[in-house]
Amino acid sequence: MTLGLLVVAVAGAVYLAIAAVRLLQFAMRPIELARDFLPTISVLKPVAGIEPNLYRNLASFCEQDYDARYEVIFCLASANDPALPTVQRVVADFAWCPAAIALGRAPGMLNPKIANVAKAGVEPQGEIVVIADSDIRVDRKYLRALAAGFASERVGAITCLYSGEPNDGIVSRLGALQIQDQFAPSVLVALALGALRFCLGATMAVRRRVLDDIGGLAALGDHLADDHKLGELVAQRGYEVELCRYPVRTDVNEITLAALWSHELRWARTHRALAPAGYAFSFLTFALPLALLYLIFGGNRAAAIPLLASVLALRVAVHYVARYAFGAARDDVALIVPRDLLSLAVWAASLFGRTVRWRGRIYRTGS
Repeated sequence: MTLGLLVVAVAGAVYLAIAAVRLLQFAMRPIELARDFLPTISVLKPVAGIEPNLYRNLASFCEQDYDARYEVIFCLASANDPALPTVQRVVADFAWCPAAIALGRAPGMLNPKIANVAKAGVEPQGEIVVIADSDIRVDRKYLRALAAGFASERVGAITCLYSGEPNDGIVSRLGALQIQDQFAPSVLVALALGALRFCLGATMAVRRRVLDDIGGLAALGDHLADDHKLGELVAQRGYEVELCRYPVRTDVNEITLAALWSHELRWARTHRALAPAGYAFSFLTFALPLALLYLIFGGNRAAAIPLLASVLALRVAVHYVARYAFGAARDDVALIVPRDLLSLAVWAASLFGRTVRWRGRIYRTGS
């Protein structure tokens, strides 16, 4: 056991070093903005219920510095959705933006988000179709950044990393740390090992002809991880899935530890179902708790203390490079230890059970 703890802690330290380098490389990439190649774009915004900052987030998609035609279609499952008045206000306040509201849902689909955007009456006209969650916020350069990636005909889909925007609560700040310090680096490290074959729900942009070729949005309807499935289907058709340098922002709204735990457990069990072998070894990304465990149980303090110090330095480096890469304003370095311990606990809990809770309903991941 002692040797095993040492090996996994050292492996975790190596991962942190690679993650810091990958984050720095990402940060140093310029954000390319389209100038000559400006395809028409349709933005689909699935909305379900009232969320903090909903007006501001939705409005950001109507305020685009984009010279070609683009449209925004706000999709709600019902006219009784309490978010409808907010959506109507956005459409009225940005009358110059071609925007529409589509109500209803496609029948017979497991995934409620896809049922919301794949229904009759949602007929995107753009050469590029973008789906972005309702809690995502962008600036005026967003569509130009996406369009730049589609200048190459080899690219079939584009996705974006995202940073977490917390409120003032400790729980929300812990959630934002998980996104910037753990999730985003893991994507960049995975990308160093092979071509991207998935998208991220914060932004899924796909050529409309490629989307038609894979069977349209309906092809995603029976998959909870619609973002992962879209990237997989696009890659199977021989197209590239590209990670855009432009990061979007997502609100981290959880105010209780139970709510954050439920959210992160849903993510974890979904990822486990998609890639069980890789997920089983993802605990190596939690190097700091592993080094702490080695210090407590290893019995060799002469080795454990320098290892812990090295791991802590690397973990702090990842935190600050991530802040730089994603423009995060808040410095929550003091929360690193509880954040990493919580992540290891979520990973362990995800191994026992396959059910997840999503918007008040229970779903089962995998078989």
